Order: sequence, then structure tokens, then C-alpha cells
Amino acid sequence: MDRPKRTVEFSKLESVNMLRYEDINGAGRLFGGRLVAWIDDIGAMTAKRHCSIDVTTASIDNLVFKRGAFLNDMVILVSRVTFVGSKSLEVRVDSYIEDADGTRRPINRAYLTYVCVDAEGNAVQVPYDIELTTPEEKMEYEAAKKRRENRKLREQEGF
Repeated sequence: MDRPKRTVEFSKLESVNMLRYEDINGAGRLFGGRLVAWIDDIGAMTAKRHCSIDVTTASIDNLVFKRGAFLNDMVILVSRVTFVGSKSLEVRVDSYIEDADGTRRPINRAYLTYVCVDAEGNAVQVPYDIELTTPEEKMEYEAAKKRRENRKLREQEGF
């Protein structure tokens, strides 16, 4: 059965967080757990916007901290759907520090997998497929298929 499609742009989100004292760890940098929470929040909202139903986090891949962020830094998170399967979808979240002149410097990129769920928490079909409109979206989709294969292989190997 063909599902209706939604574009990547349809569910794309961007959020801004100003780093405050409660976001800082003992070393004076952004607490990594806080960033992970922000990433999962925006990722889940992006997935839910695409699906129009509830989702739950299944996995977080490729979480690499590229540089620190400090008190009063503006942290920008940009999320987009990269892949849609039958019951799950992948969301990419890029995190940046934004300088006063608007220059963005990457601090993190993460890929998250969400599963669509019903009111009882059972996995259900993703109601909308993805419509890829740019060469970059098509490349990201192909890379997402490889990440999905790697996740399945790691699961089989017990990782």
C-alpha cells in the first residue's frame, strides 16, 4: 500500500538555547547530558510532526562531541527526517554554537531512530512516507539505509 508522503522540509525544526549555569558541568562546559536531552526532544518533535502520531526513541547513533560550549553561548539545534521505514524513522540533529555575527560552528551531529506507537505503546506503521526533493536529501536517505543495516548488525552481534 502506498502511503502519502511528506517532505523533509515539512517536519524540519530549529531550536535555540542560551547556555545558563544549570546547563554547565564541573569543567565549565555544556553538560553533555543536557545536550542529549535537547537533541532527543527536538528529534522526537520532528518525528511526531512527520508522523502526526506518538513516537518513542529506539536508538541514538553517532553522538560525537566536536567542541565545547560555554556559559552564554547560543546553541542551535536543527533536525530533519532522513529515512522512513515501515514502523520507524530516522532523524538527524545537528547542533551548533552561533556567534554574534550569525556564524554557526558545529558541536554535535546525532542520528536518532524513533518508532511510531499507539496509545498502548505498541509499534504501528508510520502513516507517511518521505518525499525526497534535493540531491542532498537523497544522499542522506541512502546513508540512512546503511546506518540502519549497521544498527541491525550490531543488534545481532549483541552491541
